[in-house]
Amino acid sequence: MKTVVILQSNYIPWKGYFDLIHDADEFIFYDDVQFTIQDWRTRNRIKTAQGPIWLTVPAGADRNRLICEVQLNEHGWQNKHWKSIEQNYAKCPHFPQLRPVFEALYLGRTWTNLSEMNQTFIRSICAILGIHTRLVDAREFKAQGKKQDRLLDLLAKTGATRYISGPAAKDYIEPERFAAAGIELVWKDYAGYPEYPQRFPPFEHGVSILDLLFNVGPDAPWYIWGWREGPLKPTTNP
Repeated sequence: MKTVVILQSNYIPWKGYFDLIHDADEFIFYDDVQFTIQDWRTRNRIKTAQGPIWLTVPAGADRNRLICEVQLNEHGWQNKHWKSIEQNYAKCPHFPQLRPVFEALYLGRTWTNLSEMNQTFIRSICAILGIHTRLVDAREFKAQGKKQDRLLDLLAKTGATRYISGPAAKDYIEPERFAAAGIELVWKDYAGYPEYPQRFPPFEHGVSILDLLFNVGPDAPWYIWGWREGPLKPTTNP
């Protein structure tokens, strides 16, 4: 049995994204597909005293590109995003321990390609969470076809026997085609995530994973997937 998840790389994604990665034996960054503007590829939210705010990576409005082709020509956003993160999370319990990792990601180099940047951030966060799923880029498989045909070809080339999809894909996925290909289709359920100690109430689930990491540190995996297995066994004091 081999479980595969295929998803576009997102910017500092929410915890559900990492829940999907943890579920998989192999996670494929599906970045050789159409780029969409004002989407999770280039933006996410963080908590502030004034409520959640968007952090957006300027990537231009050209829709005639694949995600992996998106070049980043403006770079002032890196310092601005880091300052916003620092300003709003510096007083969180685990910001000091994690600061070196994220400060290096934001200020240690100049990012010129969106896909490379997103994938690097995600890999770094997986390391913090202790996720050992194999992470690969879809371009390695040279999948053929369009839309669902291409997805099924990619799954065949990975040797997948189970495919986990986010619930939004129910609008276009045809389950009978997966069954015909011998691939079990599983719909991810994001319901039930427990709340965690979060600054700036009211509580909000739909923000970047950074919020969870800075607030609970090494307990973060429990709040993503561990709660399904049993009670929280704290590793640190709040």
